[in-house]
Parts: sequence; C-alpha cells; structure tokens
Amino acid sequence: MKTNLLFLSFLCASILTACAGSTSSAPATAGEPESVSEGTGQGYRGLIRVLVRSNSNGIQSIEVIDHTDDEFIGEAAMESLAESILESNSTDLDAVSGATESSRGFLEAVRNALHLRE
Repeated sequence: MKTNLLFLSFLCASILTACAGSTSSAPATAGEPESVSEGTGQGYRGLIRVLVRSNSNGIQSIEVIDHTDDEFIGEAAMESLAESILESNSTDLDAVSGATESSRGFLEAVRNALHLRE
C-alpha cells in the first residue's frame, strides 16, 4: 500500500512536471560566449546523452538527445531534474525516487557535459 502511494505520488509529480513546459531557459544575451557540450551517463537501460548549453551566468539549457530508459518514469525524472538543475545551477541533487538509475545516469551525463567545457 505504501509503495503504491509512493508510486502514485511520483506519477502525479511527473505529470505536473511534464505540463510545466520546456527545460530550457532564456538564451544567452548578445556578446556572451555560449558553450555547448554533449555528455553521456549510464541510465537504467542504457546510455543517456544530453546537450548542455551554458555561459558565464551558468547552465542555460539541458536537452536529452537520446536515451533508452522508460518513457514515463525515466523521462519524467530527467525532465524534473533538468528543471531543478536550471533553477539551482547545480548538479548536486538527489535522485528521483522510483527512477534512481535513470536519475543517476542523467546527472552523470550533465556533469560530464559540464566537465568537457572546462
């Protein structure tokens, strides 16, 4: 019963996150050099590839290029984490409950992309 309630809560949060909109923020202002880098991380069912755009103000957008994780749970976790990363400008986040491996793989991919730009 507790597991079902936890899953239902996660599913509702995922739906609300999906309805919230895009994971990208405003584009860089004129004159600011923008860095675009790709990173990969090991998800639940395979590699997760992301494209990260950043500038001197921090992370501007995160786009999932490819993944083989679950469309509803894994994808929702990635969208939720992308929004949290953009809000906090940090990848120091906890995994989404119920999608731990997808979350870890996504965060690893973003960290790898950011590491490549340095």
